Amino acid sequence: MNNFLKKTIELSKESINQGGFPVGAIVVKDNKIIGIGLSNGKDNKDATSHAEIEAIRKAAKFLNTRDLFNCELYSSMEPCLMCFSASYWSKVKKITFAVSKEKLSKQHYEGLYSLDDINSKNNRQIEIIHDKSLEKEAFLIVKNWEKK
Repeated sequence: MNNFLKKTIELSKESINQGGFPVGAIVVKDNKIIGIGLSNGKDNKDATSHAEIEAIRKAAKFLNTRDLFNCELYSSMEPCLMCFSASYWSKVKKITFAVSKEKLSKQHYEGLYSLDDINSKNNRQIEIIHDKSLEKEAFLIVKNWEKK
């Protein structure tokens, strides 16, 4: 699992290098990456162009379906409400992220909400994992980006 999360951290650096926000995401099925996303909403002039959304779109195109059942989403940062909702509607079964939103400045998230609370009220729950093993590394990338 850490290799996939590590890949999202590498992608967050790539996203910054391309002028985007410090977030990278991937969708995995059967231990293979089928969708990669960077957070380039600013360059794309698209508020929905978050790394998780891009990874979901690419995975769906790769599988030629909108149903990503049995797929997992990995992100360098805790997904926002929009990205969580897209995961739900695409039927992703599990989300793993490195940095929790509590560690980040408010500029990265809109509103006070808990994905766990929202998830618990949904008809189908997504397994949500905060893997802290790479949190410091991912958090440092965000902090350095914020300084610029």
